[in-house]
Amino acid sequence: MLACCARRGGLALRLAVCAISIALATALAGIVYDGYLIWVANGVLLAYLLLAPRNRWPAYLCAGLLGHLAGNVLIHTPWQLTAIVAPLDVGEALLSASLLRPRSAILPRFTSGAYIIRFLAFAVLAVPLTTAFFGALLQALWLHTAFGSAFYDWASADSLGACVVTPACVAIFRASLRNSLSPQQNWLYLLPFTAVAIILLSQSRVPLPFLLYPLLVLILLRLGLGSAAMAALLVAAIGSWFTVRGQGPFAITRLVSPLDPAVILQLFVASAMFMLYGISVVLENLRATERRLQQIAALHKLVMDNSRDVIIMADFEGNRSFVSAAGANWGGWSQDELLSFHSLDLVHPDDFSKMKDTILALRSGSDGALVECRARTRDGGYIWIEASLRTIRDSATGLPLGILNSIREITERKRAEQQLAEAYHAVEALAGTDALTGLANRRRFDECITTEWRRALRDRKPISLLLIDADYFKSYNDTYGHLRGDYCLKQIASITQSVILRPGDLVARFGGEEFAVILPSTPNQAAMRIAREITIAMSDRKLLHCANPLGVLTVSVGCATLFPQLGQNGSSLIECADKALYEAKRAGRNRACNYNAQDASSLAGAQPGATIEPKTA
Repeated sequence: MLACCARRGGLALRLAVCAISIALATALAGIVYDGYLIWVANGVLLAYLLLAPRNRWPAYLCAGLLGHLAGNVLIHTPWQLTAIVAPLDVGEALLSASLLRPRSAILPRFTSGAYIIRFLAFAVLAVPLTTAFFGALLQALWLHTAFGSAFYDWASADSLGACVVTPACVAIFRASLRNSLSPQQNWLYLLPFTAVAIILLSQSRVPLPFLLYPLLVLILLRLGLGSAAMAALLVAAIGSWFTVRGQGPFAITRLVSPLDPAVILQLFVASAMFMLYGISVVLENLRATERRLQQIAALHKLVMDNSRDVIIMADFEGNRSFVSAAGANWGGWSQDELLSFHSLDLVHPDDFSKMKDTILALRSGSDGALVECRARTRDGGYIWIEASLRTIRDSATGLPLGILNSIREITERKRAEQQLAEAYHAVEALAGTDALTGLANRRRFDECITTEWRRALRDRKPISLLLIDADYFKSYNDTYGHLRGDYCLKQIASITQSVILRPGDLVARFGGEEFAVILPSTPNQAAMRIAREITIAMSDRKLLHCANPLGVLTVSVGCATLFPQLGQNGSSLIECADKALYEAKRAGRNRACNYNAQDASSLAGAQPGATIEPKTA
């Protein structure tokens, strides 16, 4: 309830001030210069309407009409003229406000170029000319005045009133009364300006009214368009006072025509306002650009200050010009220390050439690069970093000027990648390892023989294969059990690995009790020697096997050597070794048989399945 009463009381006060202001403006205009140079009342009412909500316009229009009537009564205007002028003046303000503010959300912006154009088109030209036409017509029909002079006086006075008074009143109404009347804000400039205006506009010996223009611009720059419009209104009032009394630089033109002084004064004030409007638009654009740049700079500073990445700017010689806040205590270095270093001072020697080549590529025209390297810390250690490098180019020429470097520590990531790689290799090794013997399994054997076959085909070198089988192994399992059978297989794997010494050779579990040995670049004679060593080593181990005629565990070995030919593959070699193993079994076991006893050079023409007698060793 109290808030509602306060709002109503505030509205009533504003309506009273509006009516009193318009009454005084009407009375003073008639007293000072007979109301023909500038009509202030319409500009005041239009300012109220542009700032008030549209639902309160009827109240302000009533206050404005009351103020017009009261002002005309004060200056004893004939009632016939008052009956014509007062309603048309209120209607003119209403029509201008309706065109400029079709919705309540639209507020006056005299620093916007688009709004100023609409304001000049509607409030300064179209509406005053329309109102002046009807007003002059009514005066001619009712009061029998000259239509032309009445139309000119009405149109020029109302246009100039809206042009000068409305921006000033809008600025005053928007600002608090304390700020508007503060000497440090307005009057500190307006009082000296008023004194200068009186001096320049009261004498005609040295006509220098144009000196007021730079003073108006100064007030515009210091106080804004509202105060500058108020200063222009003072110029109009002072100039009107002296001009109607035949004094000042504008009164000189009275010798030509009585209307010329008023016309020239109006043109002078209108020109001043147009100049202020244009400069205010330019200033607002500059301020908007400045605000936008400040916002961008603040945003960039916020991003850089809160980014975990260290952002560094440097030229191509390595001289740094900027290090972001994230550089503080990075790697133990302070921000100033990082700024003093050259670009490559902290790079690990093993990564130096890579970083140098990257910088040279950027200097040659490359747009960017992503590099991982190691950087030295204060304690002498090294950490892994990821450097995202971008070329800084001149906005006009496009030439490269320097490098923008965004650095992120990735030590933990590199450690995780290393652990992942080790885990992958471990899994890969398990995937290719026989769980019982620890040898390569059949999957890895197949991969290896394919790879070595292709290498031997490319290098034109022989490849040998040994197939090893435990003798009477089924009987061994039946006699001693499967656990002893597993132990037996482990012993065969161990003995075979002890004979195979070269890193490039592969011992694998081929399946069941069978084993295989791949011997790349090994001639047949050397392969047979290895096969014999395996059989001898197995016999010498003397593992008890009562089902074997020899009483110990023995193995049979099939050996094959081929020079790979186009159209063949690793299965050809397996087939040959398998035939040799079969021959070793048929010949009595505990021996090594060779698929081909000829020289390795003669084996180049051997085809899979060729009838070549195996030889028992």
